[in-house]
Amino acid sequence: MIQVNHLQDNPNLTQIAQLGSYIVYEHQKDLSVTPSSAANAYFLHEMNFKKRQVLCVMNGNAIRMQAGAMQWIAGQVEMSSNVRGVGDFLGKAIKGAATGESAAKPLYQGYGYVMLEPTYKYILLENVANWGTGIVIDDGMFLACDASLQESIVARRSISSALLGGEGLFNLSLSGQGIAVLESPVPREELIELVMQDDVVKIDGNMAVAWSNTLQFTVEKSSKSLIGSAVSGEGFVNVYRGSGRILMAPTVAGTTMSQKNSPK
Repeated sequence: MIQVNHLQDNPNLTQIAQLGSYIVYEHQKDLSVTPSSAANAYFLHEMNFKKRQVLCVMNGNAIRMQAGAMQWIAGQVEMSSNVRGVGDFLGKAIKGAATGESAAKPLYQGYGYVMLEPTYKYILLENVANWGTGIVIDDGMFLACDASLQESIVARRSISSALLGGEGLFNLSLSGQGIAVLESPVPREELIELVMQDDVVKIDGNMAVAWSNTLQFTVEKSSKSLIGSAVSGEGFVNVYRGSGRILMAPTVAGTTMSQKNSPK
C-alpha cells in the first residue's frame, strides 16, 4: 500500500482537470528558484506560463506513454517496452519519425501511481469515444493514453498537403474506447470547436490541433486561380471536408498578419 502525502494537500498544487485515470495538477508558482532565475520565474507566472503535471492513478489498468515522460512511479506498477521484436521496433521507429512521436511508447500496468514530467504546455484530456471513429492529432501532441486505444497512421491524400499546408505528411490517429492525454499550445478554454455536417472549413496555417478522422484533409489555393490567391494575400489554405469536429487554436506562433498587406 502506498500513501502519497503533500500532493493533494499541497497549497502550491491545484487540481485543474480529471478524467478517467488522469488527474492534471498545475503548479501555482515555481518555488525552486535561484537569484538568477527568480525574475524569469516571476514573469512566466504573470503570463500564465505554469508547470503542469499529469498523475495517472493505476487500479489494474494499463496506459501507454510518450518515451521519457515518466517522472516517478509508486506502488506495484510494471513497465514494459511495448516492443515485440526487431521488426516491431523498426516499424514503430518509422511511424514515430513520421508523426513526431517517440519510436516506442512504454506500457505501464498495475496498482499505484505514475507521475509524468512537468510541462509548460497545456493538457487536454479527450474521451476518444466522443470523436466517433477516431481523432487525428497534430504532430508532437501525444503524451499518454489508455492502452485500450488503437493507434494508426493517417497519411495525407497528396504530398502537396505536407509541403504547402504547414503539416507533416503523416499524423497519429487514436480510435476506440479510452482517454487520450494531449499537450496543446493553447489552453482548452481558448480552443474553438467547429462541428461540421457535410461541409467545408478552410484554415490559413496549421492551427487545427485535432480533428475527426472522418474528415478529408487537403491543401488548396484560397482562390480558384493563382492570381486570385496572390491578390488576396492568403495563398494556400488547409481544407477539411465532410462531417466531424475540429479543435482549432485561435492563434499560434507564426500566424500574425503580415504588414505588407495592411492598408496604405
